[in-house]
Amino acid sequence: MARGAGLPLLLCCLGPLLCGAAGRSRAPREAEPGAAAPGVPPGRAASDLSRQYWQPQEEASRGPQGWSLPVVGQDYLEILSSWYCSFGKCCKTGDCRIANNITGLELDLSRRLHGQHLAKDVILKAVQGFLETPQAEKALALSFHGWSGTGKNFVARMIADHLYRDGLKSECVKVFISLFHFPYPKYVDLYKVQLKKQISETVQLCKQSLFIFDEAEKLHSGLLDAIKPYVDHYDSIDEVDYRRSIFLFLSNIGGNIINQVTLDFWRAGRAREEITMEYLEQHLRLELLESTDGGFAHSHLLEENLIDFFVPFLPLENRHVKLCVRDAFLARSLPYTEEVLDEVVRMMVFIPEEKLFSAQGCKSVSHRINYFLP
Repeated sequence: MARGAGLPLLLCCLGPLLCGAAGRSRAPREAEPGAAAPGVPPGRAASDLSRQYWQPQEEASRGPQGWSLPVVGQDYLEILSSWYCSFGKCCKTGDCRIANNITGLELDLSRRLHGQHLAKDVILKAVQGFLETPQAEKALALSFHGWSGTGKNFVARMIADHLYRDGLKSECVKVFISLFHFPYPKYVDLYKVQLKKQISETVQLCKQSLFIFDEAEKLHSGLLDAIKPYVDHYDSIDEVDYRRSIFLFLSNIGGNIINQVTLDFWRAGRAREEITMEYLEQHLRLELLESTDGGFAHSHLLEENLIDFFVPFLPLENRHVKLCVRDAFLARSLPYTEEVLDEVVRMMVFIPEEKLFSAQGCKSVSHRINYFLP
C-alpha cells in the first residue's frame, strides 16, 4: 500500500471527532439566556434522543472520556480538523455543524409529541420540504399557537436538536424570549439595532440559521417590523441571502379558538383526530385578526402573508398527560406502575366543566413525579 493511502481512511474514522475538536479548542461560552440542553447527535436511540427534554445533559460536544490521539500532534490535528470541516457542513467555530436529521425529527415527533396530529404533520412536511428545495423563494416562517404546555417549545427544541448537532447551543440557533430580551418598550429602537445585527451576523456565519421567538405576541410592533424583511421575498439584503433561514414564532394567541373547536368536536362525539388543518386554520386566522393582544396579530408578517404555516397545538387530554408522565419516568430510568401514572395525572388541574383538558398541559409533569419517589 502507498505510504499516504491510509490518510483518507484515517479522516473517515476521525472526522466527527476532528470537527468536534475544532469547537472544543475555543474557551467555553456562557450559556445564552433561555437556552436548553444541547442536541444529541444523529444515530442515538430514540429513547436517548428524548431524554434531553426532561433533564439537563452534559455538554453534548464533549468527546468520549479517555479518548486520546497520542500519535497525532496538536498542530497536525488542527490542520486535519480544518481540512475535514472544509468538506463538511462545519462553521469555522465548529459549533454550527448542520445535521438535518429529518428521520430523527420524524421519529421524535411520532414518539414523544402527544395529542398533536396536526402539528406533527404540518411541521414535518414544512421543514422537510424547505430543506429539500434547492433554491427557496424566502425564509421559512412557522407560527406555533396554543395553550401553554401543549408542546410549542418542546417542538422548537426538537427542530434545533435534529437540524444542528449542537442543538440550541449551536451558533446557528438564536432564541429570543420577548419579556426577557426586549423588556422595555422605551428601548425598542436599541433592540431593533441589536436584533438586526444578531440576525445578520448569524446568517453570515451559518447560511442555514434558526431563529426562535418565544412569547411572540408580546413582541413590540417595531421589532416585528425589523424582522419582516428577513422573511420576505428578497434575494438578499445588504448582499446577505436570508432565504435558507428558518423563523419560528411561538404564541399563546389563538389558544381559545383552538380549544373551543376541539371541545366542540368532543361534545359532538367526534374524535379530535378528525379535525383538519383546513378547518382549524381558518378559525385561527380569524381570531388572530380580531386579537387585541400585542402587535403580532396586526404585524406586517400577517398582513402580507409572510407566515407560511399557522400550526395549531390542541389542548391535552388525560390520556396525553399520562403519556407525558410515562416519558418523564423513562427519561430518568425510574420504575413506575399504571397506578402511579394515574396518581400523577390526578394531581393535575383539568377544565372546563367536563374536566377534559389539562390546564397546564405537560408543563409541570417532570417535577410532579418527584412527589412519588421514595
